[in-house]
Amino acid sequence: MDEICETGAAKIKVSVIIPVYNAEVYLAGCIESVLSQGLDEIEVICVDDGSTDGSLRLLLAYAKRDSRVHVIDQANQGAGPARNAGIAAAAGEYLAFLDAD
Repeated sequence: MDEICETGAAKIKVSVIIPVYNAEVYLAGCIESVLSQGLDEIEVICVDDGSTDGSLRLLLAYAKRDSRVHVIDQANQGAGPARNAGIAAAAGEYLAFLDAD
């Protein structure tokens, strides 16, 4: 039986953090792969690190379609700070990191 949090929603088991920088050509496959996993208690935190391609637009479209996808938009700081921003936003019991490419 799933553990239920105070809001009535299932507790997040895994937070998948994806730092993104100009990865538009890989994003759909990456996000679809995570969302197709059998675990429902998952959140996908995509940290756009100042992309100059269409990455942010694509991420926002996924977030609009699927409530498990969350987007953080920040100025370019590098992969480390992008991962740290994802960690700060994560609600999961476990963390997983995935590169967009």
